[in-house]
Amino acid sequence: MTIRARLAASLLSVLALAAPAVARAQVPVGNLVDMTGDTAIVSKEYSQGKIDALAWINRNGGVNGKRIDADTIDYGYAVPRALAAYKKWSTAPKVTAIQGWGTADTEALVDFVNKDRIPYYSASYSAPLADPTGKGPLSKRAAPYNFPMGPTYSDGLRALLQWAEEDWRKQGKSGKPKYVHMGDNHPYPNAPKRAGEEYAKERGFEVLPAIQYSLTPGDFRAQCLTLKETGADYAFLANTSDSNIALLKACAALGVKTQMMANIWGMDENAMKAAGEAADGVVWVMGAAKWGDDVPGMKTVRAVSKISDPQGTAYRAVHYIRGICAVFFMKEAMAWADVNGGITGPNIKKGMYQKKDWVPAGLEGACPPGTWSENDHRAFTHIAIYRATVKGSTDAPLPDLMRTGTITMTKVYQADVPRKSDWLGW
Repeated sequence: MTIRARLAASLLSVLALAAPAVARAQVPVGNLVDMTGDTAIVSKEYSQGKIDALAWINRNGGVNGKRIDADTIDYGYAVPRALAAYKKWSTAPKVTAIQGWGTADTEALVDFVNKDRIPYYSASYSAPLADPTGKGPLSKRAAPYNFPMGPTYSDGLRALLQWAEEDWRKQGKSGKPKYVHMGDNHPYPNAPKRAGEEYAKERGFEVLPAIQYSLTPGDFRAQCLTLKETGADYAFLANTSDSNIALLKACAALGVKTQMMANIWGMDENAMKAAGEAADGVVWVMGAAKWGDDVPGMKTVRAVSKISDPQGTAYRAVHYIRGICAVFFMKEAMAWADVNGGITGPNIKKGMYQKKDWVPAGLEGACPPGTWSENDHRAFTHIAIYRATVKGSTDAPLPDLMRTGTITMTKVYQADVPRKSDWLGW
């Protein structure tokens, strides 16, 4: 064989080997993130978890050999930008699913994803978004294609109030404990307000007038003075952790003794470091295992983390792990769809209903078990409540603070919130 012939043969062999990779099927996915807006402090962690999980899945076989082609867009927590991103994703080639983010934008997109039949893996847990039927008492519309990736904000608050009632009783106090909702006048912090206040009354709390403070951090001394004057025993902080940090610091400086409770986005390790001892004692809805927990799924979490931290030295806050869980739930539904008619929106939706108390393979103990049904997308009703402990200066790097025990997070309560029909969408 001549040199030219051998080169031609070699080239044909290379092309033959490369052809399958070039022709490999892809699964288009939209990924909405907030890296620059009012909720960036928590979205950055959650979004990095999603981005790393998508890359790790592709490196490890994709979805039954199909690569996830994710388009990540930072919309800065602005609804118009979210709508523009959706317009891009809903035109050819249309995405098969979307990993979403905030409450206002998710609610604005409900009718669109319903019409286009695109499963929307929501990081907003507003209760109406968990009602696929539209029959709930406060549901404005059905949301059959929306899959919240955590307990609804209302159920999370109900879990906190269960803990607060038990805490009051354990302290041996008499009379009605006083409860107050605190947050911005915005769809996200307002989402569980009525449900929480009604449930608090039902559990024997005295409900005080709500106190407003902005999602954007500011000078919250006036709100803290109001809180102190009310004599509230328990306050629910409905904002994300960025503004909660400012509120906690202001209230600590003014000697406020109210027991603070926060929603699932309202507290994490980064917030504890930023707030320092002002965060000591805060209880909140956790939503996943914490970094380093001795659970089987932590092996996969650490492997995913090395996508963006090859040396394995980073400490990952809980929202990072929750982002991983959201992507793996989607991936497994896609895998089911692939062998049951193809990876289409309607088939992915069906895939979400195939199991009960379901944790993605390889993430046992890291992700909470979820159960979705055609009539109820309140998947997570077994809700863990954690308490923050901060002792001493938090100036050191977060990994050191966690290693030395300056910052710790301890599980203090496990709630089982019933899936009452009259709580659907509320």
